Amino acid sequence: MQEFAESVPAPQPPEPAYEPTPNDPPWNSWAAAGVWLVSVLAILILPTLFLLPYLANSGVKLSDNAALRDFAMSDPTAVILQLASVIPAHLITLALCWLVVTRMRKYDLFTTLGFKMGGYRFWHLALILVGIFGCIFVIGSIFPEQDNDVIRMLRSSRYAVYLITILATFTAPIVEEVVYRGVLYSAFQRSMGVIAAIFVVTILFAGVHVLQYWGSPGTIILITILSLALTLVRATSKNLLPCIILHFIFNGMQSVIILQQSYAPVPPLTEKAALLARFF
Repeated sequence: MQEFAESVPAPQPPEPAYEPTPNDPPWNSWAAAGVWLVSVLAILILPTLFLLPYLANSGVKLSDNAALRDFAMSDPTAVILQLASVIPAHLITLALCWLVVTRMRKYDLFTTLGFKMGGYRFWHLALILVGIFGCIFVIGSIFPEQDNDVIRMLRSSRYAVYLITILATFTAPIVEEVVYRGVLYSAFQRSMGVIAAIFVVTILFAGVHVLQYWGSPGTIILITILSLALTLVRATSKNLLPCIILHFIFNGMQSVIILQQSYAPVPPLTEKAALLARFF
């Protein structure tokens, strides 16, 4: 009996239940890349779908790429249709992020993404904002602003100004931070390390804006700096919340300037407002 008892393995304590954290998420890099791809495709495809019926009745030749592009960026109705398509694109992206992050409500969304300040104070964020705006004016003096699609859309109508400022202030900071610093960074830092994850996420965020701002190198450089700053905040805080707050304040300050310029008795955008409009 004694030999039998000794041969029986001792009971082991149950393994603790898995509790995901922002740096140990319940999704892998492939799932994160899939979320990013869907978010990009939604922004690329939905504006075209919204615009096609209007184009069909506009008389613009679809084969004339130059005329088509000019019409899409300057006609007030065409611009509003494209901007309106951003709303369902953002909703689709957020719904997919929710499915991936919570695993169909298995895990808490805010705990998994990290909705704590992670040691950051608001004065820390204020200092970061001062640094970013300093970079804007230094690089803006080296690379004069070039006319681009976003500025042309802002000039199309006052309604476009209102819609862009609303989207930029209230939806873009949440959607972009959840995708890039939430879903992408969380998975990448675990699979490839913190340094590589910072580099990849910074480049991906800046890269999706390259076509939009092609021909304006200063804008691309500034967007890269903004992306790097936000990703470094995520890496050091191990939380997403300070990134969202920083992005929200940054875009909100620009929105105030753009709205003020739209009411001025001068053309819709002065050089100063155009410089800040780069980040939309």
